Amino acid sequence: MSPAIDQLLEGGVEQSDVDAFMHERQTPIVEGPSVTFVWRGEADEVNVRHFIYGLGSNQAMWRVDGTDLWYRVVEIPPGSRFEYKIEVVRGANRHWIRDPHNPYIARDPFGANSVVQGAGYAIPSWIHEDPDARPGSLEEVSVPSDAMGGEQPLVVYTPARMRNTLRYPVLIAFDGLDYVRYASLKIVLDNLIHRHEIPPMVVALSPSADRFGEYTANEAHARYVADELMPWLVDRYPLRRRPADRGLMGASLGGVAALSTAWRHPGRFGRLFLQSGSFAFTDIGESDRGPVLQQVVPWMNAFRRDPGRPAERMFISCGMYESLIYENRSLAALLQGTENVFRYEEARDGHNWENWRDRLRAGLSWLFPGPLMRVYE
Repeated sequence: MSPAIDQLLEGGVEQSDVDAFMHERQTPIVEGPSVTFVWRGEADEVNVRHFIYGLGSNQAMWRVDGTDLWYRVVEIPPGSRFEYKIEVVRGANRHWIRDPHNPYIARDPFGANSVVQGAGYAIPSWIHEDPDARPGSLEEVSVPSDAMGGEQPLVVYTPARMRNTLRYPVLIAFDGLDYVRYASLKIVLDNLIHRHEIPPMVVALSPSADRFGEYTANEAHARYVADELMPWLVDRYPLRRRPADRGLMGASLGGVAALSTAWRHPGRFGRLFLQSGSFAFTDIGESDRGPVLQQVVPWMNAFRRDPGRPAERMFISCGMYESLIYENRSLAALLQGTENVFRYEEARDGHNWENWRDRLRAGLSWLFPGPLMRVYE
C-alpha cells in the first residue's frame, strides 16, 4: 500500500481533503517500490492501461467513497520506467487519455503516453543540448536505387567541423528520423562527440515508406543498403574503408533489417547496434506473432541454423517489460556459443523510443569508442 494513500484514508475523507492531497503532490506518487496512480472525475470505471508485458495491462482503479478521487497502487522494481494511459469509462464509452496530473510525456510516431519514472531511474544528462557542444548538420539527399525501384530519401548527419582531409566512420540507422525525433539521436551524437566518447562520425538516417515490407528481412532492401547506399556514401563523404568503421543500427523491425543485411552481406559491416529486435522464430510448430512477424520467421530460423559472423561487434539491448525479451535473450544465448563478439544489455523498460534512447551512449561508445572510451577498454 502507499503511505500517502494510507494517510489520506485515515478517518473520513472529504472533498476538501482530496483537494489538499492533490495540491501537495505530483502524481503518480513514487514511494520506494510503490507507484500510486491518481485520477479525479466522475466515471463508471477507471483503469490504468500500462505497457508492461507479463503484467495484466488493465489495472482497475478504486474510488475513494464520497469523493471523485480514484487510485491504484502498483509495486515495481527499482530503476523501472514505463509508459501508460488512463482509461475512463462512462456508460458504453471508453476513452484512453494521458494522465492529466503527470508532466512526464513520451512521444512516438503514434502519439504520446504518460511516463512512470520509478525510484532509481533518472533521465540521462547527455540527451539534453550542451551549449558547449558544436552541433552537427543534417542534409536531405536522395539515393538512386535499382533494388528499391527508384530514388530513396535519406538524411545524413555530419559532425561539426568535418574535413575532407580526414576519414570518418559511418553508421546507417534504420528509422533514422524517428531516432532523431523521439530518441534525441542528433543531440546525443553532438554530445558524445564533444565529450570524446565516440569519434566524429557520419550517420545516414534512413527512413522507410514500407517498414513491414522492407524491414522484415527483405533481400532487396539488404541489397540496396550493401550494394547501393554504402557505395553512394563512400563516393560522397570522406569515409573510412574498413568494415570495423561501418555499422548498422535499428530498433524493433529496424533491428531485423540491420542483422539480416549484415548476415546476407558478410564482411561489409563490422558493427551492429540491435535494439529490441523483432527476431521472431520457431523451434517447433507455428509462430503466433502475427502476419508481419511471420515474414521474419523463415529468415530468422535460417539465421539460427547458421548464424556465421555477421559483424565483428554487436551491441544488443532489450527491455524486460516488452514481449520481445524472449527472442532477444534467445539471440544472446545463441551467439554465446559462437565466435561472435557481442554485448547484451537489458533495461527495466518497454518497447519504446525512450528505452532505446537511454541505451545510445552505452551502445555507440562500445561499438565506436572515442579517445576517452579507449582509455578504459
